[in-house]
Amino acid sequence: MSIKAVIIDDIKDARDNIRLDIESYCPEVEVIGEAEGVVSGAKLIKEMHPDVVFLDIQMQDGTGFDLLDIIDSSQVKVIFTTASDEYAIRAFRMSAIDYLLKPIDPDELIESVKKVSNADRLSQDNFEILHQGIKNHKTLTRLALNTLDKIHIIEIEDIVRCESSVNYTTFFLKDGSKHMVTKTLKEYDELLSPLGFMRVHQTHLVNAKLIKEFVKTDGGYLLMKDGSNVPVSTRKKQAVVEALSNL
Repeated sequence: MSIKAVIIDDIKDARDNIRLDIESYCPEVEVIGEAEGVVSGAKLIKEMHPDVVFLDIQMQDGTGFDLLDIIDSSQVKVIFTTASDEYAIRAFRMSAIDYLLKPIDPDELIESVKKVSNADRLSQDNFEILHQGIKNHKTLTRLALNTLDKIHIIEIEDIVRCESSVNYTTFFLKDGSKHMVTKTLKEYDELLSPLGFMRVHQTHLVNAKLIKEFVKTDGGYLLMKDGSNVPVSTRKKQAVVEALSNL
């Protein structure tokens, strides 16, 4: 079954490159139109009703988010294309929205098309997390968790701790609920450590604000405010003591 796509980017060379890559590596995708900006892109989407939009973030007459405000974003699947930017990439990972870095890697293009064609359309919450993260990376407050059955939008302050099991990570929240995602703890360590989380063990990441006490006996462990105990590895003990002293 053919996937109908449009490309929206204000740089012609970028549009040409994406089209060529799609034609070369994704024969199931048919590019049915191109646009160079927010206004023309919104008009194109409304006229052509594509399945997927390859959407640039920064354009001459606005941003990809401005375009999503104009159209009904719940009716289309989006793959953002972006230049390499540390904070933008972090925001994408927080929002669980797929993206491609320019210049586009063929393998990543193939994987993105595969994922977006099999995935449900994202909610406005996903786009808001992304938009917030790109506008001001210091005020990220929510995280999208893509589990097997749905995408959960959670408040970062509600995360008590994260625990890994091979390539899975389980999030434990203040209300007692938990969510398992198919990503490694290392990925969430990179995302959440700048936001007040601490990697205290190979398999544990905790919200420092929700630590109740550090028990030095029995090998050393943290008692969290939800009543759970989290082991602290020997090589992390000094860093934990210093971090708690600075809270």
